[in-house]
Amino acid sequence: MDRPPDLRRSVLFVAGADARAHADAIDARADVLVQDLEDFTPPTLKDEARRRSSALFARARAAGSIVAVRVNRLDDGGLEDLDAVIAGEPALILLPKADGGRQIIALADAIEQREVAQGLRPGGIEIVPTAETALGVVRLEEMAQASARVRSCLLGAEDLAADLMAERGPDGDELAYARRRFLLECRAAGIEPIDAPYTYSDEAGCERETLRSRRLGYRCKSTVTPAHVGAIHRVLTPGEEQIEAARRVVAGFEAARAEGKDRALVDGLWIEPPAYRNAQRLLARADQFARASRPVSAPR
Repeated sequence: MDRPPDLRRSVLFVAGADARAHADAIDARADVLVQDLEDFTPPTLKDEARRRSSALFARARAAGSIVAVRVNRLDDGGLEDLDAVIAGEPALILLPKADGGRQIIALADAIEQREVAQGLRPGGIEIVPTAETALGVVRLEEMAQASARVRSCLLGAEDLAADLMAERGPDGDELAYARRRFLLECRAAGIEPIDAPYTYSDEAGCERETLRSRRLGYRCKSTVTPAHVGAIHRVLTPGEEQIEAARRVVAGFEAARAEGKDRALVDGLWIEPPAYRNAQRLLARADQFARASRPVSAPR
């Protein structure tokens, strides 16, 4: 299974060596399942987690998820992680605490060496930097330009809050500016922003935060809880009401233009070209999801 970055609505992190957690994560059917070899795997379990990678990837892939792995920093076990996981052909490799182009170039080189050694297609594995420090957020353009493998970037939550010396809260206000700055930097760099994980347990809170993120412009959300995947998908998949509203906008604006008018009044809002294009994008996104979920006919 493969999807372009903007259609990877949910990114679910799972502990590296926890077999029960692996089963629950697979059952959640997130768009992207990330085996976390960094913070979610204690040092004493790193080797076991690496041994479990290929089997986990195969099971997650069979369940319809894109498989990914968050490795450790290269100077702290990351090279050993790559040696263990590349054979399982993860689609994405996440780099924690990324804060500069040199890190991305070093990781890209290390991946390429192992792709060649394993006989894999060079360049096939994407790199997803995790911006979870202030420096990582402000150097995002540098990281995006460092390698063609970078097509998306993920915003951290806990580490970023700690780096900012902020107090965490369920409303996420302490990360409000970082969220906006990160999204702006990603859009300017031409890569897809993945919103920070909601690290509290309640599903309703995750849904509220995802709604706020969607309003800002996010199309992808990360989580550490399998039960949150459904809420993320509900919010980030265009619903019937959104689709119908977008259709009214498109039809109203096109009818106004056909009459030589510069704008159209639809549902109480004056529709100008930016709102029209936004509605077209939403309809295109809804069509992409419909086509992605449509079963493929078997060849005769």
